[in-house]
Amino acid sequence: MINYITLGTNDLAKSAEFYDQLLEEFGAKRVMANERMVFWMAEGGGAGISICTPADEKKATVGNGSMVALAAENTEKVDGIYQKAIALGAQCEGKPGKRGDMSYAAYFRDLDGNKINAICYV
Repeated sequence: MINYITLGTNDLAKSAEFYDQLLEEFGAKRVMANERMVFWMAEGGGAGISICTPADEKKATVGNGSMVALAAENTEKVDGIYQKAIALGAQCEGKPGKRGDMSYAAYFRDLDGNKINAICYV
């Protein structure tokens, strides 16, 4: 259903470096980049993720209550994604662990404060 998600950034170069390294965990690669936007997709297609500076040229802000969930194959992958994000400068929003009866997840905020979740279903 989702084609892609876009997150705002105030430092395109720094944010692109963060996502280059984080999204390689999913086999995603840059498929487009210009002076305002960078876009990644995993081989084989599926939903993509992009970052951009706002078109109105105002400061990018975090959506209160907004979150992007990244699908991981298993709990080990969730742990690895979380650890990598933290090592790259992300802020913890919830360490990896069981969430309810069906999922295992970890939460963090990227360099611009966007909330990201790595999740698998168990």
